Amino acid sequence: MIEIRQWLDRVTGRVTMYRLVTLVLAVIAAVALVLSAVGQLPHDPLAILASAGVAIGSTVVTSGLIALITRTRPHAESSVITGLLLFFLFWPSLIPTDLGTLALAGALATVSKYLLAWRGRHIFNPAAVGAVLVAVFGLGAASWWVATPLLLPFCLVGGLLVLYRTRRIAMALLFVAVAGALLTVRLGLGTGFADGGILDGAVTAFGSYPIVFFAAFMLSEPLTLPPRRWQQLLLAVVVGVLFTTPFVLGPVVLSFEFALVVGNALAFLLGQRRGVRLTYLGKRQLTPTAWEFRFQPDRAVNYRPGQYLELTVPHGAADARGSRRTFSIASAPSTDGPVTVAMRLPEKTSSFKRALVELPQNARVHATSVGGDFLLPRDGSQPILLIAGGIGITPFLSQLAHDRASRHERDVVLVYSVASAEELAYVDELGETKVLLVAPTAPHPLPAEWRWIGPGPITGELLAAEVPDIRSRAAFVSGAPATVNAVRAALRRIGIRRVTTDYFSGY
Repeated sequence: MIEIRQWLDRVTGRVTMYRLVTLVLAVIAAVALVLSAVGQLPHDPLAILASAGVAIGSTVVTSGLIALITRTRPHAESSVITGLLLFFLFWPSLIPTDLGTLALAGALATVSKYLLAWRGRHIFNPAAVGAVLVAVFGLGAASWWVATPLLLPFCLVGGLLVLYRTRRIAMALLFVAVAGALLTVRLGLGTGFADGGILDGAVTAFGSYPIVFFAAFMLSEPLTLPPRRWQQLLLAVVVGVLFTTPFVLGPVVLSFEFALVVGNALAFLLGQRRGVRLTYLGKRQLTPTAWEFRFQPDRAVNYRPGQYLELTVPHGAADARGSRRTFSIASAPSTDGPVTVAMRLPEKTSSFKRALVELPQNARVHATSVGGDFLLPRDGSQPILLIAGGIGITPFLSQLAHDRASRHERDVVLVYSVASAEELAYVDELGETKVLLVAPTAPHPLPAEWRWIGPGPITGELLAAEVPDIRSRAAFVSGAPATVNAVRAALRRIGIRRVTTDYFSGY
């Protein structure tokens, strides 16, 4: 299982979430084209090509025009994804009026990112909005033709890759369970539960309804999700119920896309739905390969210690990893202080990190989301074990600093693992914390509360020997995926089942 996770982390971490979604949707579209060419799908291959071209072209062109008007940089991959989603929603056609409806849906979807937005962030899934609006105008309705048994395996495998990359598998599975169960029962009642009616209902539900596609590529869109895990699970249940509920009120039909729009409105009410505008203050080197970057927000950022922000640094010639990246916040929450993040900068690094390093003083950037569930227990009497690998120390730095500022005393043991003593970051800030250091050699001098426990690796036996009451502690692990997966497995081998993790992937 560890090897599978490591392989998935390597594969999905090589590209951004946007690039991964684009590639997966493109593969599904290519499969659909091949199946139609050999007569396995009821679509003209030319209609598939024309519809795909119109859908993608309308979103890309509209995005470019809006960028010219607003003097902003268009997000090409986001536009392509919206176009591909609409392509799968509307029946492929060569009829000019049908293609015109699809083009209008693409244009409306793109415009919605700017008009149906709040402080720099769109509220609704753009593809869903485009489909809902053309239906309300009486111009056509989405058919969700992607929901066919022949495409289901490709949607399932591709969707799992996307959901693993975005850490949304639990939310998607809950939606699939709710929507699948309700549809199966409803369809089974329609045919009668006797003589395999319930089985036929399940086959129809998953083979002819877009449950999997919807969960993987529509519901999971990060910018329209609430920030907390429990909120996302609640959203999955609500949308799962609406997804299966027939409803007509005048021109409004409760369709799959309308169910998502209602869910997006709920998510807007639950979370922080505004963009965060930042002024770049500068950087400092923490270790030979790690740097800290400081930003002053225009207004206080609402976050809890251990949460992350998604930072956007537009730059030319962006590589496959794009211009957005998620970072754990290293600073404690403050009403007027700066927000800091830290990261490794290896010799061969991404275009994003190069652009960040080269940012001029006082440059303006923004963050598109703040959230996460890597939070210490509210009960301060609960003893905790923190395990950090390398730059994974950053969320713990925020948490420990917040506790000190709040005079909130916890029973904390921090295990800090680094590849070399030179890679120790934030030694001064952690000086008063009890730290068990894992490094090839013991650095000198060590702070008074620190103790070197060996070169590693971190094993369950090592942790149990150094922390005798380990099984009574809440465990938190932060770092690169390989480190997190190995440490979590080590903890479970010694009987610790509940481990909260924070992945630093995609770098």
